[in-house]
Amino acid sequence: MIDFQNVIDTIHNNLKDEVFRGLVADYIPELADIDVQNFGIHLRLLDGQTFATGDWNKKFSIQSISKVLTLAMALPMYPENLWQRVDVEPSGNPFNHLSLLELENGIPRNPLINAGAIVIADILVSLLKNPKEDFLNYVRAVVDDHTITFNLEVAESERLTGYNNYAAANLLKAYGNLENDVDVVLDFYFHQCAIEMNCEQLSKAFIMFANHGTCCLKTNQLSASQAKRINAIMLTCGFYDEAGEFAFEVGLPGKSGVGGGIVALLPNHFTISVWSPGLNDKGNSLLGMQALEQFTTMTKLSIF
Repeated sequence: MIDFQNVIDTIHNNLKDEVFRGLVADYIPELADIDVQNFGIHLRLLDGQTFATGDWNKKFSIQSISKVLTLAMALPMYPENLWQRVDVEPSGNPFNHLSLLELENGIPRNPLINAGAIVIADILVSLLKNPKEDFLNYVRAVVDDHTITFNLEVAESERLTGYNNYAAANLLKAYGNLENDVDVVLDFYFHQCAIEMNCEQLSKAFIMFANHGTCCLKTNQLSASQAKRINAIMLTCGFYDEAGEFAFEVGLPGKSGVGGGIVALLPNHFTISVWSPGLNDKGNSLLGMQALEQFTTMTKLSIF
């Protein structure tokens, strides 16, 4: 039996005094002031056991991690047509890159880059009566926690500085792959990225991907097939243009966000969330990547 508490405590002790911890995402002004010294880990087993260390209970902006949750909400509502509007291939480019979008006639490479997530946002805006409220309630239900909310200051900060996202949305609109007004879709998108969670809440949110579509409340949110496909996309596309490195070093499906969070999972076993807001040059948490590599090395638990 693995002593998981000792494993994550050891990893935390190995990394907590690192001098260079990466740089916070200062291009979103509200994220620029986050203390780079924050570092937390939370592990949740499928049987409900939990293990935590460091700053696991501090809330942070989940940013691009939210793209997995919007995809999980949209897919059961729009199962046939979704994959006609967004592809499932790794981009090999930064998350906000636009050149492939033009080359490929407005079909984003995958739903975890910004352009792809904006298409998913458009789908939800079309399908939901109150998109922002309905999505927030979906996340709260999946986690079984009604304290989860948007950070409105972060959402507004992104609206004021999100020129690249406006460019992507307008390009999608020009190619006929955006049904709603650009401003309406991006308002939803900026809010989804501004959801705040701590590591424990994030680990609970992703239980459905480790458990064949069944969330922590034993409710079926996805079919087993849909969960499998989302896990595959996380493995190949979940870390911007560093997805191959994450698969190579860590060997788990997962998703990162520029708020410094990373969540990863092993189907049938666990979810694990790490938060350290300093990013490497690819936009992924510097200590988070190292922590997860140490975790799978020490426990020998990965998909490979």
